[in-house]
Amino acid sequence: MSNHMLGPQAARQLANTTKTAPQWVGVTPRWLTQLLPWTPVEAGTYRVNKVKSGELAGVSIECSAASMEKPLPVASIDYEEHPREYTLCTVSTTVEVSTRISDLYRSPMDQVKQQLTVVIEMVKERQENELINNENYGLLHSAVPAMKVKTRTGAPTPDDLDELISKVWKEPSFFLAHPAAIAAFGRECTRRGVPPPTTNLFGSQFLTWRGLPLIACDKLTVDKGATNILLMRTGEKKRGVTGLFQPGLPGEVNPSLSVRFMGINQKGAAAYLVSLYCSAAVLTDDALGILENVVVDKYHEYK
Repeated sequence: MSNHMLGPQAARQLANTTKTAPQWVGVTPRWLTQLLPWTPVEAGTYRVNKVKSGELAGVSIECSAASMEKPLPVASIDYEEHPREYTLCTVSTTVEVSTRISDLYRSPMDQVKQQLTVVIEMVKERQENELINNENYGLLHSAVPAMKVKTRTGAPTPDDLDELISKVWKEPSFFLAHPAAIAAFGRECTRRGVPPPTTNLFGSQFLTWRGLPLIACDKLTVDKGATNILLMRTGEKKRGVTGLFQPGLPGEVNPSLSVRFMGINQKGAAAYLVSLYCSAAVLTDDALGILENVVVDKYHEYK
């Protein structure tokens, strides 16, 4: 190029660059937190009262066309004396930003705001992970043995999902599975010539089986080529699975998520506390079922 002609590198010194906000690859749609009904709690505690199932066999209920001359039966319902209580779990972290950085480099994007935006996404991802894997209230640890079934041959087949539906048959809401498990189910359906229908939720397409959507979630991890598929009924009115949150927090930016300024230290760094309070409760045992030993690396050859 001629020395008398303006070069591109020099020209860039006078040009504006269009920039994006920070992009974090770990962000997912978090369908579970969107589909799960959320129940507000007081003082961070939620008590699930149940009926003593052993006493129900002794309840007598009369049904007769004869005259009501004999004494009516008496029903006595006994409640659990020690019901389970769920205490909200805290997902939190702190963010520090040098005030010099936030002052000098605040245009066109607010440095503090962008730092907090990414951290809040990380906290929400951790929230969904805890809803599934937390040893105290996570869904994988909340299903009773009678609600767990294993795959017949390893790969998730239509028969396996039908078996799971037979466990959670009272108004089931949706399946929850790792994307690889959904793909494995699709392969088994294709092999049998029964491609699953799709449905539109939140502007996205989902595979369905028996009218129930298969919701993708990468928090259901794959270990040595195997994972689990959940099926649940949701909502308090249906005695199903419900999320728990604390409303009205100081500095609340989302339900049960707050950002609070913690002050400026001697090094001139401003600190912010990001806190999210959550838990989940399974109101009755038959609201949650798990298909175990779901193999995701089985493929077929088609002629």
